[in-house]
Amino acid sequence: METCKIKNLYTMEETIAKDLFEGAVYPWEVLPKIGSFILQLGSTLSEEEYEKRGEDVWIAKTASVAPTAYIHGPAIIGKEAEIRHCAFIRGNAIVGEGAVVGNSTELKNVILFNKVQVPHYNYVGDSILGYKAHMGAGSITSNVKSDKKLVVVKDEKEHIETGLKKFGAMLGDEVEVGCNSVLNPGTVIGSHSNIYPLSSVRQVVPANSIYKKQGEIAKKEER
Repeated sequence: METCKIKNLYTMEETIAKDLFEGAVYPWEVLPKIGSFILQLGSTLSEEEYEKRGEDVWIAKTASVAPTAYIHGPAIIGKEAEIRHCAFIRGNAIVGEGAVVGNSTELKNVILFNKVQVPHYNYVGDSILGYKAHMGAGSITSNVKSDKKLVVVKDEKEHIETGLKKFGAMLGDEVEVGCNSVLNPGTVIGSHSNIYPLSSVRQVVPANSIYKKQGEIAKKEER
């Protein structure tokens, strides 16, 4: 499944977590390692650029954090990031440079690449969002199957056993997710693709596509 490979989803220069992906083929392979990676990386961050607040929380001095936001470690908040009113960061979270975590948005075990926006009432858990990915208001990742079985990544021809019980969504660079959409466990969206509002996605969406509904995916026209 070429769409799902790290090299086809992400611009690795756009995350402080680049080294975490070394040796991995698919991005979900790194989900169990995010917390320990943050602890290792956090202790090496420049004290001129980052301030350690509380236990295992490193926040760039140029980041903006609302006083009503809650951040539980381990976590790294990147330069020029914006953590807005009542954001809830539950731990094992890397928020990239210039990223926006909005009002009442909840993060858990995630990597947000630089310039990601999850600005309004989003839940993002056990997921990785690529450079400039954007989730519309109310869109969420569902990270556990209702039958509690291990997550399988599927497209029309193949399936990959992940061995993970918790797996939200992998969004490639510059993916746009429409408002009030649900990305079901094991969703992978190729780079530069768009998801219609009110969608329920449970599959691999190819890069440069428009997801309209289950079974209806259009290729973007070249400009």
